[in-house]
Amino acid sequence: MSKAIELKNVSKGYQLGQFSSGSIGNNLKNWWALQCGKIVEKNDEIKKEDSDFVWSLKDVNFKIEQGDTVGIIGKNGAGKSTLLKLLSRITSPTTGEIRIKGRIASLLEVGTGFHPELTGRENIFLNGAILGMRKNEIKRKFDEIVDFSGVERYIDTPVKRYSSGMYVRLAFAVAAHLETEILIVDEVLAVGDADFQKKCLSKMGDVSKGEGRTVLFVSHSMDSIRKLCANAILLSKGRLKDFDNSYKVISSYLNDGSELKKDKLIINSVDSISHKIKLLEVRVNGNTYSEVHLNGNQNLIIDYVISSLYDINLIPFASVFSNMGELIFISSILIDGANRTYPVTSNKKTNIRHEILIPNLNSGEFYLSFGLADPGSEGFVNFDKTVKLVINSSYIVNLHGYFSADSMVEVTSNI
Repeated sequence: MSKAIELKNVSKGYQLGQFSSGSIGNNLKNWWALQCGKIVEKNDEIKKEDSDFVWSLKDVNFKIEQGDTVGIIGKNGAGKSTLLKLLSRITSPTTGEIRIKGRIASLLEVGTGFHPELTGRENIFLNGAILGMRKNEIKRKFDEIVDFSGVERYIDTPVKRYSSGMYVRLAFAVAAHLETEILIVDEVLAVGDADFQKKCLSKMGDVSKGEGRTVLFVSHSMDSIRKLCANAILLSKGRLKDFDNSYKVISSYLNDGSELKKDKLIINSVDSISHKIKLLEVRVNGNTYSEVHLNGNQNLIIDYVISSLYDINLIPFASVFSNMGELIFISSILIDGANRTYPVTSNKKTNIRHEILIPNLNSGEFYLSFGLADPGSEGFVNFDKTVKLVINSSYIVNLHGYFSADSMVEVTSNI
């Protein structure tokens, strides 16, 4: 099978602040420094003033075969959007080589590739022409595009009057239906409603499996990546950390947060919740470690020790995810107890115990996200998937969707 995309030692660097220094000599000096690689890592422990450059991507190498569906995952700032811009030829790499075989249709952000003054109809023909398609080819696909987007009533209205959802629906329909060899989609689909997102995921699956086109898909939804993509790329701090089967890569990504410190839970010792409280200690089933072992029918008990600068009302919350990123259950406190808050008195050391009556779970690894919410300021202390739950169980349960787990809260204060 032929290669659709190949990257060799690709790096992308950006200069901080203004590039122009006011003189041709200094501009050439800055340009030469950039070409010579005098750029610092974005997340290095180095003072920003020590360098005028940062790497957004660094020494990325991979090959994607024609017809593959590849997910791209990573934390914010990992370099995902920069990678897509390089592949879409919106910008060029600082160093390295990119080889692409075939035409590319990309949907990177709301409004990409659309002229706001032109109507939806005119933009469909404009995008097709840019991709090198003949007018008859675009006409053949036109009705299918309009029907998929659901904006038929407004197709002769300038797109500047479209809502963001209408914009995305039409843009995705154009990108997915025009005859290109490669489809690149960023997480812009989050703008659409749930039904349209499902429709898009289904269409991307058809594009890859039925039409043999290559699909690159960026998303923070691990469930969507798992269902759509056979393989996945994991980026971290601008570097390629993993490229493998999507199940393995997703597991590696989710494990990363919980294994930063294999020993103790990381406690947020600075002021939190709008600088109203300090979190002194957290324990999960009596443990202060990032990995907790439970029996299949054992309840979860999360203990917080806090000190408050003011009188405040708090709500504990918790969610458990599978190692594929699927939500298994959530605490019912935030769902059916919106008016049930728990008062914490100022100038006292307070213990908050959140006990969750979890459903029976199969043996395996799960991830716990939990914290305290202040409904008054919408602030919270959150430990997002920092605790790995290892369940040892004799149950075999087929879980579909997610559950609302009952919970109990106990608050005690000491002077």
